[in-house]
Amino acid sequence: MSTIHVDVVSAEESVFDGDVEFVALPGEQGELGIYPRHAPLITRIKPGTVRMKIAGQEDEEIVFVNGGILEVQPYAVTVLADTAVRAKDLDEAKAAEAKRLAEEAMQNKASDVDYAQVQAEFAAAVAQLAAIKRLRKIR
Repeated sequence: MSTIHVDVVSAEESVFDGDVEFVALPGEQGELGIYPRHAPLITRIKPGTVRMKIAGQEDEEIVFVNGGILEVQPYAVTVLADTAVRAKDLDEAKAAEAKRLAEEAMQNKASDVDYAQVQAEFAAAVAQLAAIKRLRKIR
């Protein structure tokens, strides 16, 4: 089967660099699935999981991204993420605590918080917890 080269990078580091058979990730308008020779595309991505099927491996490689930009060319995919973490490196307790704090901030209407920022933090925490659950199902 043919492959497509994928780079997943954040401001801090390169998280994944390799050839895959398929990649799926959360686009702004919904889930995107990309195979080799895909039409060129640039779009924003939402917090969630990037799933990659590596040639010759049974398990998928999963990376959590906290939003960013996706560029697709026929033989290359680049994910420029605000934050990118391999799913195996995610901290469930930390994500659950971030979710709880965001929920409290959203319920506290009298406080002087940036509601859009709190919603973004809540979405990121929920997406991290979903990535952790997906990783558990795979194993």
